[in-house]
Amino acid sequence: MYLKSLSLVNYKNFDIANFDFASKFNCLVGNNGKGKTNVLDAVYHLAFGKSYFNPVSLQNVKHGTDYFVLEGDFERQNTSEKIVIGLRKGQKKVMKRNGKIYEKFADHIGLLPLVMISPADRDLITEGSEFRRKFMDGVIAQSDKNYLTALLQYHKYLEQRNALLKYFAANRTFDKETLDIYDTKLTALGHEIFEKRKQFIAQFVPIFNKQYAAVSQREEAVSLTYESQLFEGNMQVLLQQNLQKDKMVQYTTVGIHKDDLNFAIQEVPIKKFGSQGQQKTFLIALKLAQFHLIAQKSGMPPILLLDDIFDKLDDERVSCLVSLVKEPHFGQIFISDTHPGRTEEIVKNTHQDYKMILL
Repeated sequence: MYLKSLSLVNYKNFDIANFDFASKFNCLVGNNGKGKTNVLDAVYHLAFGKSYFNPVSLQNVKHGTDYFVLEGDFERQNTSEKIVIGLRKGQKKVMKRNGKIYEKFADHIGLLPLVMISPADRDLITEGSEFRRKFMDGVIAQSDKNYLTALLQYHKYLEQRNALLKYFAANRTFDKETLDIYDTKLTALGHEIFEKRKQFIAQFVPIFNKQYAAVSQREEAVSLTYESQLFEGNMQVLLQQNLQKDKMVQYTTVGIHKDDLNFAIQEVPIKKFGSQGQQKTFLIALKLAQFHLIAQKSGMPPILLLDDIFDKLDDERVSCLVSLVKEPHFGQIFISDTHPGRTEEIVKNTHQDYKMILL
């Protein structure tokens, strides 16, 4: 699968821009602020129906205009796929596949497998558990539509249960029967999601370990473990045990929405004790493992977006990364960089199809 062409209208810093791409390497080069990352984000937007960096769609409209349009022509399993996304201020965003409007954006997820590696990924290590859950959910959802449906339903019922707890506190009342309805819904969905996350981790960790060893070229013990309150027992029981606490704080304190991933190196948290190079290698290994698992599940290599990746890696790690992604099981690759000469030398040495795009 690959992206043949891309058109942008009023997207971020672009008025109108049109691009044609090579089937293997596409290098977007130029000074900072020229829009290299915005082009990659537009590609991501077409695959997921939202921006990688700013999910508030209205904020992706170019300043001074009132709409944006993205259009991408993809080749997927010998079939052409035209994806168009448009948003006008005051109206709902519209996404079309081959001229037909999607009723639900969730139906689009997984059609165009894609993985982004960006400096923003550092949030996976430095920020709270929400970022790591989103990473896990994003990987699973690309190959399991039932998972995404269950997740959306779980969060809908969670919001309603939290609203009910706030209502009880504000009105000094309590209705256990109504609360039990939400507890039952959350328990069923929570256990479904929990089991799929466990399955994901069992498949993902061996791939991650292999990728870390390949990128680092070092024998460092790294680990990735899944943490969930549901390992302690049935969610219905946990909800009952924490009812008084939930009533007091007015939100649901237990459930799969509290899950996390624990990242460690040499048996200590990589957030506190990992060097910048180790953290960067850990993140790249995470994303390459994501790539391989999605490729395995979908039966096709995802498009790979490498945003400003070389500025954050030493020469040894850059060489390792490029030697990995030039392999035949990798498909189309986009690279953004501020140094045209450096980038062209790297991709030229792969002896594969490439295109330089100066912004």
